[in-house]
Amino acid sequence: MQTKLLEVLACPNCEGDFTCTATETDEAGEVLEGRLDCLKGGHQFPIISGIPRFVPADNYAASFGYQWNRFKLEQIDSVNGTKLSAQRFYSETAWTPEWIRGKWILDAGCGAGRFVDVVSLEDCQVVGIDISNAIDAAKANLAGRTNVHLVQASIYELPFRRGVFDGVYCIGVVQHTPDPQKTVALLPRFLRAGGRIDISAYERKPWTKLYGKYLIRPLAKRLHKEKLLASIKGLMPVLFPVTDVLFRLPLAGRIFMFMIPVANYVHERSLTRKQRYQWAILDTFDMLSPQYDQPRTKEEVEQALTSSGVIGLERQPGHGVIITGSKGE
Repeated sequence: MQTKLLEVLACPNCEGDFTCTATETDEAGEVLEGRLDCLKGGHQFPIISGIPRFVPADNYAASFGYQWNRFKLEQIDSVNGTKLSAQRFYSETAWTPEWIRGKWILDAGCGAGRFVDVVSLEDCQVVGIDISNAIDAAKANLAGRTNVHLVQASIYELPFRRGVFDGVYCIGVVQHTPDPQKTVALLPRFLRAGGRIDISAYERKPWTKLYGKYLIRPLAKRLHKEKLLASIKGLMPVLFPVTDVLFRLPLAGRIFMFMIPVANYVHERSLTRKQRYQWAILDTFDMLSPQYDQPRTKEEVEQALTSSGVIGLERQPGHGVIITGSKGE
């Protein structure tokens, strides 16, 4: 942990300021082991492997920790040679690199650091939080970036001062939390007046629950995550070539994509066939393993943001519900 992070941290229990006690540091002065002491309420939180930890290691998002520590490199632009994450990020947020520069940005649910990798290329300070030990994968992926700060915390008990961030984004996370409406409504409190927010979530339509993944998720999410991943890997040598044909069919391809819960991105030309195969395993596991999968409507996301003082709401293009806005005065 870099001590600069103390500028935005606050106790999640009482909003008190922290002091940092380091028991081990590296040559650059980053705190590798130590603790945070709350000056107001006396609460203490450990710093382990360079990351402040505000939650127990085992929680409802354990499948994501398992997932991102095993597939930590697949979706990182700086590793896979594509610009897919950057394209998605800038398309969904409607932000620009110029706007990001000089600002404090929060990634709410960073996983292995896919979008932190993009944002941190600009001259800004970006904080990534995740409730799972996926935060350790992000740490490994983004090692050496002095403008990156990583925190393991719950989205419901974020350890930050109110009104401290210039931008907050939460991409593909909301539907996987226990209370999506509460998740969306809580995030704006950490924005400065005029700060920008981006929320993207799976969209719920009348026919959504007929999607193939929702028919098998009741069983799949109860399987031990190692067994589920092993099953997907075992079936993929058959499922991948079959869906490679079916998903490309005119008109019928969309029906097969809806019916068959396999994430084969047949129309993504930036990926090699080998990369698509790995992404198919990763995102099929991502479809089936989470404890929660609760798609939202546009109206639900907008209502939660409006109730928290977000104005100028706009829907951005892309898959799912993608809403941007800014914090009112």
